Amino acid sequence: MYQDPLAADKEMEGAQEDAKGGDAEGTSCLEGAGSPAVPEPKDNRQDGFASLVWEAVPGMLFQEDRQTSLHPLSLSWVLGYNSSLAVHSLMDGEDRVLLYVSSHTVVIHDVLGNRQYHLQGHLNTISCLCVSEERRWVASADRGPDALIIVWDSFSGIPVRTIFGSHPEDGVSAIAISQDAKYLATISAGAVQRVCVWKWTLPTEKPVCSTELRADFGYQDYVIFNPQNPYEFVSNSKTQVIFYLWGSDGLQYGAPLLSRQTFKTTVGHFSQSVFHFNNTEALTGTSAGKLVVWDDSDPHACPQELRDKPHSMKATKVVSLQKESITVLMVLESFIVTGDVKGQIKFYNGRLQLLTCYSHSKVGSVRSISFCKPRPGPAGASSAGSTACSQPFTRNFILSNTDATVFHVATDGINFEKVMEEAKKAVNAITCHPRHARLALGSHCGLLKVWDYEQREYLVSRIFPEASIQCLSYDPEGYFLAAGFTDGSVYILDAISLQSSCKEFKFSQGPVTHVSFSHDSKYFATADETYTVTVYKRVLQNGSRCWEHFAGLCSHYKPIRSILFGVQLDSNEPRLLSLGEDRHLIEYDLSVSSKDYLEVLHRDRIEQIAVPLCLAWYPQLSNESFILTANSCYKMKLYNTTTKLCRKTLLGPTYGSPLEKIQILPTTNTADPQKRYLAYITKDKVGLQILPVDGNQHKSSAFICHPDGVSDLATSYDGRYIFTVGGNDSTLMKWEINLNALDAAVSLGGEDMIPFYNLLDGGREGKFFRELEDYFYYAQLHSQGIDTLETRQVSTHIPLEEIPSVMRAMGFYPSEEEIEEMLNEVKFSNSVDTGEQMTKINLEDFIKLYVNHRPAFGLSMNKIQRAFRVLGYDNENGDNVIDRGDLLWLLQNRGERMTEDELALCLTTLLGKCPRGEGSELDTSGEAALTEEEIPAEITAEIFAGDILGLPIAEPENRTGKREMNL
Repeated sequence: MYQDPLAADKEMEGAQEDAKGGDAEGTSCLEGAGSPAVPEPKDNRQDGFASLVWEAVPGMLFQEDRQTSLHPLSLSWVLGYNSSLAVHSLMDGEDRVLLYVSSHTVVIHDVLGNRQYHLQGHLNTISCLCVSEERRWVASADRGPDALIIVWDSFSGIPVRTIFGSHPEDGVSAIAISQDAKYLATISAGAVQRVCVWKWTLPTEKPVCSTELRADFGYQDYVIFNPQNPYEFVSNSKTQVIFYLWGSDGLQYGAPLLSRQTFKTTVGHFSQSVFHFNNTEALTGTSAGKLVVWDDSDPHACPQELRDKPHSMKATKVVSLQKESITVLMVLESFIVTGDVKGQIKFYNGRLQLLTCYSHSKVGSVRSISFCKPRPGPAGASSAGSTACSQPFTRNFILSNTDATVFHVATDGINFEKVMEEAKKAVNAITCHPRHARLALGSHCGLLKVWDYEQREYLVSRIFPEASIQCLSYDPEGYFLAAGFTDGSVYILDAISLQSSCKEFKFSQGPVTHVSFSHDSKYFATADETYTVTVYKRVLQNGSRCWEHFAGLCSHYKPIRSILFGVQLDSNEPRLLSLGEDRHLIEYDLSVSSKDYLEVLHRDRIEQIAVPLCLAWYPQLSNESFILTANSCYKMKLYNTTTKLCRKTLLGPTYGSPLEKIQILPTTNTADPQKRYLAYITKDKVGLQILPVDGNQHKSSAFICHPDGVSDLATSYDGRYIFTVGGNDSTLMKWEINLNALDAAVSLGGEDMIPFYNLLDGGREGKFFRELEDYFYYAQLHSQGIDTLETRQVSTHIPLEEIPSVMRAMGFYPSEEEIEEMLNEVKFSNSVDTGEQMTKINLEDFIKLYVNHRPAFGLSMNKIQRAFRVLGYDNENGDNVIDRGDLLWLLQNRGERMTEDELALCLTTLLGKCPRGEGSELDTSGEAALTEEEIPAEITAEIFAGDILGLPIAEPENRTGKREMNL
């Protein structure tokens, strides 16, 4: 009979902890949860997770009404799963409760009830998963930085144990839980793999025992305990099986050799291993359809010698079961079960005699088999013995294949019922219907589906054989769906039936990356990987609406990041823009363009250094119309829609990576139309931003959605949901929006200038702010003349001309273009409303200007080193250097060019002979000689930063190899 491992461990650890009960200091929910020996806590404040786990029963996850999330975004539903990992059955009988992994989330899915519960806690994509015999305890692990092992209670959904830093190198590649559910075995994912055994019910971050494996054993990616002995387990790679035994002497292992010459037969690659149910043997399935039988080389060994068993195991025979590759091998009660690449599930007795076989032509290669929990039977009943041959088993099972399809198999009628069918390749395309709760998503396997996200059910699907869908878009009325493919083709489909409405277009020479309709559906446009924008125009054919190729233009010389239709300000005609990594924003003149000729109306270079990444029309929150962009330096910029003049530069969300895509959330507040929000994705996160953007970091919130990368996002027509797809993780996530929670976070961040003061080093009371005040008021004196004897005008403002000097005094050295943008931003800040230009700025507005324009993370030394690697060469000592003459030439002929006099004066100032602190004037005579004398012939990044610019040099690299410093 199964015993709760938490309760059992509690009883064994002694009565002293029991006496302390729930009020004991340091007691976790692990130590008391589920144990009949532990009284419930007397203090309600100590109730918490322990009581929830204590009272948990199967199925309770879906019995309680979910409370409204306190977060701005909460995960509501997940489509797709990691088909390389197993799918487990959690319930018995005819229930369809599945457990599987989607990206970094463990999903408990009640198929018949159409409900999901999400176990969230991992920062990285989950790499392995295991479930205890009675299906209560679920252990998940991931690989990547800050990898975690989490043990969940599947009854309550509570994480009862989290192990930090288990395998700090690269995370976990395989995990198993013992039959009694007390122990975990893990294998690291590093180049040198480490095997650890954990007693997870103990509050320690250290394993009970561990050992390192040799690299020639191959990559061990499968591990399983011996059901009859929790101190014994086995793992295998494609080429090596390893047996382990652990105890007071630590962890021992043996790696028996097996080659083709051992039994004069082809063995193939190993897939999975198991222990035999009634003897000392172990079995390993192979890609050649064989079973390798392992056993103790000395069958007459006494029990005291069992500790040497890993070293004495060897292959005793190879049994040829079939021609097809065996992909799954497991033991069920008194049967050995196999699954293969042809979808066959076979049952054998202990002597490897075939009892029965289940198969279906559409199953494909089997990835996992999970049997439903056994129904309770009469006392003394046994499934072993002679009755096994006449009726091999009566337990239904869940079957998953490598094509991301899950079947429920009823053993009484041999019925293969398809439970789930998801995309088996990358999902990059997603779009929401403009009027209904429907969503279309496309995969690289050619699968296109339309999903009702309110009813949570698929409506229609279509397969495009040997085609990969890259992008999707509904027309504004929702009648048509445009799909762009990686082969350059474009389809226009009926939005309901997904049947083609027009003939296939193929005018792109590379994969189509973007597709978009104009507001009146008169045009639709595509962008592809050959940097070409192609426009299609609506026509009538046989009385029905269709489109035909209009014109195309290779308008960019680097990848196109966005294409965007809009409406002319003075008419209802559409306008089209494209944004590329070449830093150009291009507007096309559709009214002048003709067949096979696409006219460019404006071509504007909108960035100097940063790379623009995304584009959107900014809501009309003022009298001026703007285009919003986000760039690679974490900045968001507002451009006048007519002049393309940069009107504002603002600090965007800084959550590890810049904004990749943005969408204005459809308005949901008719009472206050000025209250608008922005949805965005970064490399691995989805977030919300309150508009207007002003640099206040509390107005933004983000959550990890796809750790391996987000490929696209979409927003529902009513602004209630955001949807993200993760590309190679083949998953779609539905996020429910709670705008009240985001508004509350802004209030907690402080009002007026408080959020901006907090962005300064030391805040409002810090040394940096006091220095800023001093420089600000010194600039007032400078503008009125330092040596003047006239009465000074006391003011809270400084002239705009003093802004660059104060910025440089504070350690921010803007380029001439950045200075011009800052001055224009202040000068024309009220020009649309008042018609007047600003000529001065106060301290508060200056602080906002400073925090929004300065580099988000300062200037790091590795950026200077990267520039030297691009511009320089390696000298004979292996140092990356720039020749002195080349550096002077670059400064005078590239970028913002300096004249010879300006360069000489600048270098003379930086390398002046006047000692610091003496207060005398610098000697600027003989500038050329000084330049030659003070600057070495070969300049390294360190010399340039430290000796010439006078900036601090980074400390030597630490033991972890990390070397990062903000200058």
